[in-house]
Amino acid sequence: MKTKENKIHEPLFHIAKRSALPFWLSWVIRIVAVLAALVACAAVTVVLTGENPISVYATMIDGAIGTERRIWSLLQNTAMLLCVSIAVTPAFKMKFWNIGAEGQVLMGGLATAACMILFGNKLSPILLYPLIIVTSIIAGAVWGLIPAFFKANWNTNETLFTLMMNYIAMQIVSYFTYIWSVPKGSGQIGVINAATKAGWLPAIGGKAYLFNILIVAVLTIGMYIYLKYNKHGYEISVVGESENTARYVGINVKKVIIRTMLLSGAICGIAGMLLVSGTDHTITRNTVEGRGFTAIMVSWLAKFNPVYMILTSFLIVFLQKGATEISTVFGLNDSFSEIITGIIIFFIIGSEFFVNYTIKFRKSEKEANK
Repeated sequence: MKTKENKIHEPLFHIAKRSALPFWLSWVIRIVAVLAALVACAAVTVVLTGENPISVYATMIDGAIGTERRIWSLLQNTAMLLCVSIAVTPAFKMKFWNIGAEGQVLMGGLATAACMILFGNKLSPILLYPLIIVTSIIAGAVWGLIPAFFKANWNTNETLFTLMMNYIAMQIVSYFTYIWSVPKGSGQIGVINAATKAGWLPAIGGKAYLFNILIVAVLTIGMYIYLKYNKHGYEISVVGESENTARYVGINVKKVIIRTMLLSGAICGIAGMLLVSGTDHTITRNTVEGRGFTAIMVSWLAKFNPVYMILTSFLIVFLQKGATEISTVFGLNDSFSEIITGIIIFFIIGSEFFVNYTIKFRKSEKEANK
């Protein structure tokens, strides 16, 4: 006979994984999270600055899409973040923790800069542009291949390996920045081929960034098809679920790891080319501006779906642009704008918990006895 002392009580609540959630309901949860984030940001704004939160939000919107130039800048930055995001997605879907996109993009950009500096005024555009494209893809792919080769053959820790290769890439770029610096010894390359614009990606319809956006759009569609309908995409999913299962069904895991990282690195190389040849027309160790790390969040938030990544990339860039404008207009330092951005992103990430899990409370004794 059980007594009150030895009776086992269930916890007040427990967390359980959802079996399935309707598509529309998952997006309702995310929208509610964004609205809750805006309320929280408004409260923080009033407490820390005393400013009218409505004015702050209006300034944020104006900073992102207030003029045609700002709209194109927003689209360009969204495209570049999206490009890096789709690059890391195959590796992450395979559970290969590629933290090295920053370095892979840098190496692709360095290859582009090298072609522009060394051959820009020596080769015709017919030869120069293919050379830039090929060398950038190879540079990024090789930088992705190195950790993949060690992982596939000796099961090294890819997180640390790719992270360390970021710093190596930065130092290599710093070295060549000094070698190619103008004036000599200044440590700054400056605008490459400013007079001739040799190696610059062409403007379409007078829009300098449109070429970049179109290339990234094609890559996004291609990655969606590759992951969803191609045999390689299926193999990536199986390896990501279980390497043992993949081996059991006859998938060459080593081959998949190396092939996938070659693809990720190659797309990172294209991103580097777009940044150097299509946007900045120069290179520094800070050219990527942290996109390699932000892309990880974009990929995870979109659940490795390239189409959803368009939305998540746009949202993050929109917040960054808007937050910068807040700092400028209201005379606040960058820390406050980062606080606002961080709160909103925190709520968005937190909403994924409620999309994937539910909280179940303990039933009362009357309900349990029914």
